[in-house]
Amino acid sequence: MKNITNKEEFNNIIQKRVLVDFYADWCGPCKMLSPQIEKVTDEIEVAKVNVDKLDDLAKEYGVMSIPCIILFDKGIEQKRNIGFIPESKIREFIKQ
Repeated sequence: MKNITNKEEFNNIIQKRVLVDFYADWCGPCKMLSPQIEKVTDEIEVAKVNVDKLDDLAKEYGVMSIPCIILFDKGIEQKRNIGFIPESKIREFIKQ
């Protein structure tokens, strides 16, 4: 998993197929989701965006509730999920 530190890094990574986790350190459901996402890193690259550090990026992508995972492919958002989901649902999410 890659922690994104700036907008340029984000723009580069979303050019490929990647699952982006928008989270905050203080968010309980985010803490529950993180280990579930770690389990799917064998299937897809995962990038994490801390909304407190990159709030402009969160605003740009309309992330108003966290945790929020967004599947990108070639720079285009394919789909998103807000809230906690277990590993099995994350695997379904990235396959569709």
